[in-house]
Amino acid sequence: MPKSKYKFNPDSLSFDKVSLRARDVFLRLMAFFVGSLLVAVVYYLVFAIFFNSPKEKILLREIEQLALQYEIIQRDMGNMEKVIVQLQETDDNLYRTIFEAEPIPVTLREGGVGGVNRYKELEGFSNSNIVIETTRKLDRLRKQIYMQSKSFDELIALSRKKGEMLGAIPAILPISNKDLTRTASGFGNRVHPIYKIIKFHAGMDFTAPTGTEIYATGNGRIQSVISSKRGLGNHIIIDHGFGYTTVYAHLDRFNVRQGQKVSRGDVIGYVGNTGLSVAPHLHYEVKLNGVNVDPVNYYFNDLSPDEYERMIEIASKTGQSFD
Repeated sequence: MPKSKYKFNPDSLSFDKVSLRARDVFLRLMAFFVGSLLVAVVYYLVFAIFFNSPKEKILLREIEQLALQYEIIQRDMGNMEKVIVQLQETDDNLYRTIFEAEPIPVTLREGGVGGVNRYKELEGFSNSNIVIETTRKLDRLRKQIYMQSKSFDELIALSRKKGEMLGAIPAILPISNKDLTRTASGFGNRVHPIYKIIKFHAGMDFTAPTGTEIYATGNGRIQSVISSKRGLGNHIIIDHGFGYTTVYAHLDRFNVRQGQKVSRGDVIGYVGNTGLSVAPHLHYEVKLNGVNVDPVNYYFNDLSPDEYERMIEIASKTGQSFD
């Protein structure tokens, strides 16, 4: 049984038994309940702030792993950007320079991707800024990689075309001239052998006996085979493509026909003394886009640097041409 409580009564000088009313009992119970609830809340807050639940610990570990993965992705994307920049610089400053192609404009390489609402579905989340920025960077890298891939495809096509062009350039001597003694008149103003006036000489003259073999100086197609007793006499014109044509004049006879394909080094005819000529020789011209250029600048497949300088010296000293 619960113990009874007594209260001292000063009037009767005795202890009277205390009887609690229902209201007092209810108030005491409520006070106890509220106090217990407050204590429980305090304990909960303390544990919630300073201690993690098992589920929270799992979530924290997942967050740490995601943060580490995000850091790795950012580092990898940074490395990819550096590699792409190096490829772009090499592409523009080396490969495209070699193949004489215009660099790709920066605005095209680094242009925007998509419209203004491209990332709308990624908005509204707690980490939307991180997700949107990462997605935008990936899209930019994807476009740069695509543009670089297209550039390399273009360079492959250019390299194939460049190979054809290198084969077409008139890069050898038109006759055998190992000791350079057959070098006669050079390109530029010379004394005409018949009129004895200063006249522009549009090619180079090589002295050689009648019947000496003449070589095609580059790959191409025979554009003209012309027999004449005037001017250039019997002469051949080769269209090499890429703006190059060559002329071989004063021939004794031909070894090709019009429309025939020839390769560098093929024998196309033989030295003669036809047309306006004072002695057996080959008059040789190189034209680029229809304009005569100095043939001596195109013998890089035959001549060493020393031989090249010697040929220039020999050609410049001759004051009179042979035609």
